[in-house]
Amino acid sequence: MQTQEMGRIWHWRTTVFVGILLAFILLLGVSFGPISLDFTKIIRTLFGVSGGLKDEERTLLLELRLPRVLLAGLVGAALATSGAVYQTVFRNPLADPYLLGAAAGAGLGATLAFTGGSKTFSAALPLFAFLGGVLAVAATFMISGKAFSDPATLLLSGIAIGSFATAVQTYLQQRNSQVLRPVYSWILGQLTVADWNVVKWASFYILIALFILIRMSRLLDGLLLSDEEAFSLGISPNKIRIIAIGAATLATATAVSASGLIGFVGIVVPHLVRGLTKRATNRALFTVALTGAGFLVLADLGARTLLSPAELPIGVITAFVGAPFLLFVLRAKRVMK
Repeated sequence: MQTQEMGRIWHWRTTVFVGILLAFILLLGVSFGPISLDFTKIIRTLFGVSGGLKDEERTLLLELRLPRVLLAGLVGAALATSGAVYQTVFRNPLADPYLLGAAAGAGLGATLAFTGGSKTFSAALPLFAFLGGVLAVAATFMISGKAFSDPATLLLSGIAIGSFATAVQTYLQQRNSQVLRPVYSWILGQLTVADWNVVKWASFYILIALFILIRMSRLLDGLLLSDEEAFSLGISPNKIRIIAIGAATLATATAVSASGLIGFVGIVVPHLVRGLTKRATNRALFTVALTGAGFLVLADLGARTLLSPAELPIGVITAFVGAPFLLFVLRAKRVMK
């Protein structure tokens, strides 16, 4: 009992530390770039105190840097939390938010928006990507039928839907070669389109999804048991599974529609938090969300500054960090066995 209490105290201390660190990372994110801004002047400007930034610096902060940093935080929190939930649902520590075809569906939706050719279709890119991701996951559930309670069947259905969506996307790209570059850029992930309108609608859906997932974190323990054991305790694993995957899909589809495909966040962050808090990730989803936000803000800062004034796709930065980390995790598991 004392050990459990010490574990909870350590978890909350870690969460407070991560929260403070996130605030510092957000400040770094709005301060640095091709043009650096003064820390103290940023704080004065945000709190409306005299002695803040000049007019052009204020515009840079409020219209470009701040919405971009906030969007990066939202997307990072969404992908990290969804990844942690998928790892619990599928009992697979290497599961990620794109497992059930959300990425491939969103990619197909984005390609359809680009091949529309008009400004109207291009402006509708987030909507097309969002619908593509949601419909792909819905199709995965339909194909799996009553067997959706079996993680393996659901996973195979997701692979089938993802492969089909990718095939259609490739066909459309080859028929419309002029869209190859913008689609490829979108696939690598980008936050250059961030503005307050994107932040508003993305925050609405992502925060709702995160609230649902964090509130049901204890219920996710039921998925760590066999279905028979869960039923004997009065828990409905199928209901929990549907709600968890639905909320995680909402968060993932919104994140992808706002920023493109950004890999490894949903794998790296849950493992990192599990090591820091010494708890199962489904019991530390709030910490996972905070850590995911900080991770992606730092990745975006690197994307903006490493080749300044040019800019790297943010997906390249997360891959540089995530791929070695994934290899480390796989090697560690092999050594433990």
